[in-house]
Amino acid sequence: MSLSITRVSDTKDRLGESPVWDAAEQTLLWLDSLEGTLHRLEWSSGFRQDFVVPAPVGSCALSSKGDIILALRTGFSRCDLISQKVTPIVELDISHPDIRLNDGKVDRRGRFLSGTMHGNREPTERVIGGLYRLDPDTAVTCIVGDLATTNGPCFSPEGTTLYCADSTRQVIWAFDYDLTTGTPSNQRLFVDFRAMGTAPDGATIDSEGCLWTALVRSGQIARFSPEGQLLRLIDMPVTHPTSVAFGGPGLDILFVTSISASHRLRAVEKEAGWLFAIEGLGVTGIAEPRFAG
Repeated sequence: MSLSITRVSDTKDRLGESPVWDAAEQTLLWLDSLEGTLHRLEWSSGFRQDFVVPAPVGSCALSSKGDIILALRTGFSRCDLISQKVTPIVELDISHPDIRLNDGKVDRRGRFLSGTMHGNREPTERVIGGLYRLDPDTAVTCIVGDLATTNGPCFSPEGTTLYCADSTRQVIWAFDYDLTTGTPSNQRLFVDFRAMGTAPDGATIDSEGCLWTALVRSGQIARFSPEGQLLRLIDMPVTHPTSVAFGGPGLDILFVTSISASHRLRAVEKEAGWLFAIEGLGVTGIAEPRFAG
């Protein structure tokens, strides 16, 4: 099958983010972070529901209870898709007006990791924030500090390597990850994008252990080996793709969100803000785990 890139649904998001495939329900979730919209698409029928959630919303995750976990501005909440009620879980000690939660992912033991972004930061200003872990008992711990714009947290297939991007610094870090405690260690550089003139955004891992990330300033999707070697670059029809997730009945479709008009980035293409499906990649993804709380 040859490579194809097509539009999914008829949405046009200001800041499309956090695509998540629900393998059990065969549905796709994604966000418009700035509009405060959670989209849910039934794959077989094409029926879509849009849920209003507080904006800005950084990311979403599946839950073992059947609802959706949201990383909102300063805390975590649940969204019941039947009642459409959003209920706070826990608030973080974040008082800075320019810091909010951003991208997130569930680890292989059912803990939700979400990191902050520090907006409007001057180059000489100290970075505030980092990567937070929400445990099933609702305890919250900051497990990585000094991240200016956290994006693309994801895990190796066995769950013992954590990857996390700092888009401001244009790098992806790798960590050893203790599955028993949910603690990262041995931080090291995985990929430096400065020479490419772009920055990594959302990311996911395929079944071969390779990392896929959206290059938000160059209109491309990149695949890297577990050793950090660039294996593939795919040009997108938009300048600002934001995040990626494998899905579809065979987990062989890569879904890609994009920006039409965020606070800092504005696109001119008519396709900007669309959700895309890339088929014919020849690889499959891994079903996302659910938050265990």
